[in-house]
Formats: sequence, structure tokens, C-alpha cells
Amino acid sequence: MNFIETKLEGCFIIEPKIIKDERGYFMESFNENTFAKGIGKTVHFVQDNQSYSSKGVLRGLHYQTGEHAQAKLVRVLQGEVLDVAVDIRPESKTYGQYESIFLSGENQKQFFVPRGFAHGFLVLSETATFFYKCDNFYNKESEGGIMFNDSSLTIDWQFPIDKCIISEKDQILPELKNAKKVW
Repeated sequence: MNFIETKLEGCFIIEPKIIKDERGYFMESFNENTFAKGIGKTVHFVQDNQSYSSKGVLRGLHYQTGEHAQAKLVRVLQGEVLDVAVDIRPESKTYGQYESIFLSGENQKQFFVPRGFAHGFLVLSETATFFYKCDNFYNKESEGGIMFNDSSLTIDWQFPIDKCIISEKDQILPELKNAKKVW
């Protein structure tokens, strides 16, 4: 696996080693030792989540606060998404900045989003199956979120916003300046 640190400290793009032949392909999608060595720390994942969505579905930007903050290792099993992480760590030199990456069932890339980041994705293909590991259990009372089109973030979703399918809950999230603090 190839680990590429992004401009946001602690966020990594992970490119797997894919072995292809006439039968198809094989890859190791996760190895705790390789992962710890690649990002420079041990992360113990405790929960796996999966979603299936249609083209134009935008989920996010979500995070968990305080002792329930979560790191995520995300990937796309089928389809294509634009995946986005926003640094919301108040002490960070990249606070309020974001990183986006194209993830697909074809490229098999993964994106590690550490604690202290808001996360979201937009489905670009007809459908997509999205899978992610979390290092902490979900806690409803610790939910946080930021409006997907917060003008201070200037996220380029690479898709017409008026064609997005966004839950009512996500449409009323606050801007970063008014959002719950992550810690």
C-alpha cells in the first residue's frame, strides 16, 4: 500500500497494491500493522458502516464531538464519489480547509480521515456503495455537522448543487462558525 499524506495533517490517501490476472484481482484492503506504519500511529477500528446511494446524493458534512470523536477509513465498493474532509480542529494551522478525493470501486483508493474532521461525500455515478471503518462508536448526542455549501469553506463539489439530493437534516446544518466544537 502507498500512503500519501494530504495538505491536512493526519489525512491520508491510501492506494492499494492490486494484483490482477485473467481471474480478476486481489488486494489487501486493510492490515493493522501496515496501516499503523503508513500513518505513523495505531488506530483501533471498532465499527464498520455501509451506505448505498443514488447519483447526486450528498451526505455530510458530519462529525462526532468530544470523547465520541471518530476517525474514519473510507472507501467505495461500487460506483464513484467525491469524498471531502474538512479540518475543524481549532488549534490546527489548516483549520477550515478541506481536501477532496475521487474514490471509486475502480481505483480502490481509500481515504483516512482522523478525529477532528468533518466528513461528507457526493455520489457521482448512477449508484454507489460506500463503506467505512470508525475508531469510536456512534453517539447520537455527540453529532455535529456543517452546511455542505458553507461560503467560508468554498468546497467545489464538482456537481450542480441544484441537482443534489440532500436530507432535510443536512440542509439545516450550521456554518462552521456556528457549529458545535469538535472538542
